[in-house]
Amino acid sequence: MGEEERYEEARKRMVEYLRQQGISGEVLEAMMRVKRHLFVPPERSDSAYGDYPLPIGEGQTISAPHMVAMMCDYLELKRGEKVLEVGAGSGYHAAVIEELIGEEGHLYTIERIQWLVEFSTKNLKRAGYKNVTVTHGDGTLGVPEHAPYDKISVTCAAPDVPPPYIEQLKTGGKIVIPLGRYTQKLYLIEKKNGIEKNRKCDVVFVPLIGRYGF
Repeated sequence: MGEEERYEEARKRMVEYLRQQGISGEVLEAMMRVKRHLFVPPERSDSAYGDYPLPIGEGQTISAPHMVAMMCDYLELKRGEKVLEVGAGSGYHAAVIEELIGEEGHLYTIERIQWLVEFSTKNLKRAGYKNVTVTHGDGTLGVPEHAPYDKISVTCAAPDVPPPYIEQLKTGGKIVIPLGRYTQKLYLIEKKNGIEKNRKCDVVFVPLIGRYGF
C-alpha cells in the first residue's frame, strides 16, 4: 500500500469514528476530502488522523478532529456563506470550513503569529484551497473590512465574547467560541433580536491574545 493509500485509510477510520460520535453527514464528507496530513509538521504526519491535538510550534496546536467537526456542526455552515475564523493555526480547520461553504463562499482567517500566517497559507495553497484569505493581526478585533459575516469560528479561548465579533456578525448569524482561562466551555452565540448564549461542552484551547483577550 502506497503512502497516499495509507493516509486515505487512516482518514476513513477517523471519519467513521466521528460518525459514531454523532457528527453530521456534510461535516463528515468535508473531513473526508481534507488531507489532514498536509496541515501538520512533517514529523507528525503519521499521527495526522489520530483524534487528539498536535503541536505545531510556539505552544500552538492543531485541534483534535472531533473538536473541528463539532465546531463546524454547531455553526451549521452553508454553501456561499462568508465566514471569519480567528486563529488560522496550520490551516486545517480553515480547509474544512472551505469545503462546507464551497467555491461560492469565502473564509477570512486572522492569525497573530506571523510564521503561522505563512505556514497556513502555504498548506492551504498546497492542498488546493483558493477561497481563503489569511491575514496577520490582532484576532480579537476581527476583520472589519470584510464584515458582516454569516458565521464566526474562534479557535482560541477568550475571557468573554469580544465586542467586535458581535458587531461584525450578521443578524441571524452564529459564533462558536471557547470561553474561560483555566476551566473552559465551548459556547454557541446566536445574534437574533438579542444575543443568545448556549453552553455546549468542556474544552481546552490555547488563549486568545489581544485587546479583548488575555
